[in-house]
Amino acid sequence: MADTHFDFIVIGGGSGGYAAARTAHSLGLSVAVVDGAAKLGGLCILRGCMPSKTLIESADRNLSIRRAAEFGLRAQALGADIKAIRDRKRALIADFAGYRQGQLEDGRFALYRGHARFVSAHEAEVVPLDGAASFRVSGKTFCIATGSVASVPAIPGLAEAGFWTSDEVLDAESLPESFAVLGGGAIALEMAHYLEGVGRRVSIIQRGPQFLTGLDPECSAVIEKAYTERGITCHLGTAIHRVSVVGGRRHIEYRHGERERSVSVDQILVAMGRGPATDGLNLNAAHVGVTGKKITVQPTMQTTQPHIFAAGDVCSPLDVVHVAIQQGEIAARNAHRLIQGRAVDEAMDYRLLLFGVFSHPQVASVGAGEEELKKKGIPYVSGSHPFNDHGKSMCMGETEGFVKMLAHRDTGEILGATCVGPHATELIHEVVIAMNYRATVQQFMTIPHYHPTLSEIWTYPAEECAERMADGEK
Repeated sequence: MADTHFDFIVIGGGSGGYAAARTAHSLGLSVAVVDGAAKLGGLCILRGCMPSKTLIESADRNLSIRRAAEFGLRAQALGADIKAIRDRKRALIADFAGYRQGQLEDGRFALYRGHARFVSAHEAEVVPLDGAASFRVSGKTFCIATGSVASVPAIPGLAEAGFWTSDEVLDAESLPESFAVLGGGAIALEMAHYLEGVGRRVSIIQRGPQFLTGLDPECSAVIEKAYTERGITCHLGTAIHRVSVVGGRRHIEYRHGERERSVSVDQILVAMGRGPATDGLNLNAAHVGVTGKKITVQPTMQTTQPHIFAAGDVCSPLDVVHVAIQQGEIAARNAHRLIQGRAVDEAMDYRLLLFGVFSHPQVASVGAGEEELKKKGIPYVSGSHPFNDHGKSMCMGETEGFVKMLAHRDTGEILGATCVGPHATELIHEVVIAMNYRATVQQFMTIPHYHPTLSEIWTYPAEECAERMADGEK
């Protein structure tokens, strides 16, 4: 076998792992990538961002058809061809995944198709997927980027009754007529939007008191109202007692507030988040610590073992692909510094932490929220403006939601923003750019905005923040 000693070994070939590998190679390090997935590409390409947005695009268009008469158009929604939607998704994903596979196999790295487990802090055993004999690889540095797996709650009867995760929804050739979606995060809201958007009956059962825990409760209120008006049943603050099969259907018994409720559906979709994929890595052998379920990392992306780094869902405060890529790049650059005997001093900056949900309406946020600013004792002012009082969104017939901006009370620097409404995941980037250059609300107000556009809505909360600063308000 060829040399199995490397400067940098990446475990996991998804977006974070690939970013780490290509960055390390560009710095002159010898790199190996160990990937144990059945298909190369990673979660985002194969079972996450890209396939879900492809399906959601079909749902969005179907919602427009349903509303045709509102815009003086004659059109009729005749149903959705789920197989055709799935086939379009497969074609697109095959292209994306093929490109990533080509990148991993282009000779820059030693690519091992198998599962890795640490046997010491500098050595890992690789068990090939093809059944060949296992072998060991050793490295000066490592990066763990094994991603995440769907979290399945311990609900009595759930396993026996059977359920789907987003994996099954994203590649289904046909869909049952009714679903109960368990969860209230991004995956739950996106999948509920897709399923209802293609004509399925949907109930959402969420444990917590709001959707999108951690964001402004106003975001949850907007989504709950919009979904309810679409015919989606939304029950928040619940406790599921048990799941059973009655008459061939899944029967869920739960408490909603003070009331006992039940619902019978054709299928259950478990969308209660994801957990780090660390099973089988034998982290103890490498003395890599965890906090809760996630690998413990420093801002330098170093684990408790300084020469072993981590990136992506396995360690991140937010499981999103652009953060995984940043983390992988920083891990590789710091590994290079470590090997050269230089200070390992490049750190992740989460000041511009971005989050987006492709629900309908969409949700997006950047930077700090009000609760975080309060906890840190940072003085701030806020401003907001609703889409139902904004010309372009009224023309579009997309009036649900609002934008909110937070600024430092003394300096005016923009500290965070939230958008719930049409194209929120696109609109948020205007504020990201402003925050990247540490713009103040006063500076933001001087930026010209074309009229009428959705983007100009941001000028209103910026102006409100500036006025509150001038008046000494909170």
